Amino acid sequence: MPDHTHLFVGFKPIFLISDFIKEIKVESNEFINNKKWIRGRFNWQEGYGVFSYSHSHIDRVIKYVLNQEAHHQKNSFSEEYHDLLEKFKIPIQEKYLFDFMD
Repeated sequence: MPDHTHLFVGFKPIFLISDFIKEIKVESNEFINNKKWIRGRFNWQEGYGVFSYSHSHIDRVIKYVLNQEAHHQKNSFSEEYHDLLEKFKIPIQEKYLFDFMD
């Protein structure tokens, strides 16, 4: 998607999610900028959203991620993110939202 990405990964809980996300952002920034895929300098925005799923939901989550293009013809990123916050019973507070969201 042009304004966000979904990653579905599994890893052992000995890793910190914040370190994992930082590494993804740093490495992908360097890759995109070295390839000159965009004019100017690419940078990820601050923050990220992480949601945990059980092993039994792997197939559903993979289908969801693979179906993003069709999904976003109906729902914006903002709507999707709000829906996930509600689904995971996370109170919708300013600190959980990205700068560009309502």
